Amino acid sequence: MEGEQRRGRLGPAVPIAPAARVDKFEVFFDLVFVVSFFIITRATAADVTLRELLHALLVLAVLWWCWIVHSVVASRLRLGEGFVPVLMVIGMMALFTFALALPQTFDGLHEHAAGPILVTLSYVVIRAVHLALYAHATRGRPSARRKLYQFIPEIVVTTILLFVAALVPPMIKNTDVGLGLRDGLWVAVVLIQYASGLVTGTRGWEVTSAEHWTERYDLILIIALGESVISVGVGGNLLGKPVTWPAIPAAMMGILFTAALWWAHFDMIGPAARIALHSAQGRPRVAMARDAYAYLYLPMIAGVILFAIGAEELVRTITDPAGGVGERGHGPAVPLLFAGVMVYLAADMAFQWRTLRTMTWTRVGVLLALAAGLPVAEHLPALAALGLLTAICVALVAVELVLLADARHALRGTVFEEKTHQETSEAAWRARWHDGDPEQATE
Repeated sequence: MEGEQRRGRLGPAVPIAPAARVDKFEVFFDLVFVVSFFIITRATAADVTLRELLHALLVLAVLWWCWIVHSVVASRLRLGEGFVPVLMVIGMMALFTFALALPQTFDGLHEHAAGPILVTLSYVVIRAVHLALYAHATRGRPSARRKLYQFIPEIVVTTILLFVAALVPPMIKNTDVGLGLRDGLWVAVVLIQYASGLVTGTRGWEVTSAEHWTERYDLILIIALGESVISVGVGGNLLGKPVTWPAIPAAMMGILFTAALWWAHFDMIGPAARIALHSAQGRPRVAMARDAYAYLYLPMIAGVILFAIGAEELVRTITDPAGGVGERGHGPAVPLLFAGVMVYLAADMAFQWRTLRTMTWTRVGVLLALAAGLPVAEHLPALAALGLLTAICVALVAVELVLLADARHALRGTVFEEKTHQETSEAAWRARWHDGDPEQATE
């Protein structure tokens, strides 16, 4: 009873309306993910090895699964209304703690033992908050509530595995066996999480507002792209040092190729996919939302983090006065830069196929150009390697602007008509308030 009274004073939870868009609190919540992406990038860039890359991708996958569950909850409740923000702030604190403890998660077995425990406890709090909100949102809806019961085993099993990964490996005398066990348990967590989303199917799920769902995922992708720029600026030693002539074109190219990758998705594919999700209804809509947005955005963001690590190392080499302009990139910097862009574009092509059932062959050509350019770039100075990748990305945008001009114009016309109709309908609805009949406007 006291809990109901407290919720009453805060106001009731508000369900998502069919035409709802992202509210301000959701954008505020996303800022915590900026920290998470940044920490993953910084921790990996400090020691780039195959094992560290695996660790970064595992942590990203677990973090992204929490994001998927978060987006499912946000597709049913307004996160900034009623008592919901109180629980979400608790979730934000847990997520922030999760992010801060990430660098110690995969340290040596006998170093920073508190880090893995803290990550697991934060994970439990995040999942508990989402579970409580989803349970509230599905009251009186048996089919949706059954979906909740289907996911409880996944939460329990993955939590147990994370605790085992934190506690058991340090007890093993053979370090290699302990490290392998820890990595294997994290791999099992990721496989169980994403397999559960496929095995349980689409029954009981719903995407009430396609506009809200697509905007939610588009914003987090933009955040990831923005984080890559921050990582290049901070990790590449562009801040706090005298500006050098090589640093200027390096910084400009870092912005330019990131903008080209933004354009590659958000100019045509993103808006067209939004319309496709609006057109789908029922289970096909849920399946598209799951496959294209929840699952395929993960490799896109992974690609962003990979090319951010590579670009950061290249910019650091370019701005290092000891090496000079002609110095080549160190270690895996060039492969990570090119591979990250290739992963991003390949995932975007898969996204396009899943939502639109079309394939843009210029993207295939760019993937081939990047694959052919990688061995060449490894023998070029760091600035030239960055310039080669930038030229390929900008060329993609330029070619598609010419070849797809008619399709682009038709899409812009469709979007304009849609927005005009929406604005006309909203203006007509609001006009009833000015006609002196506010009760009719609230019916």
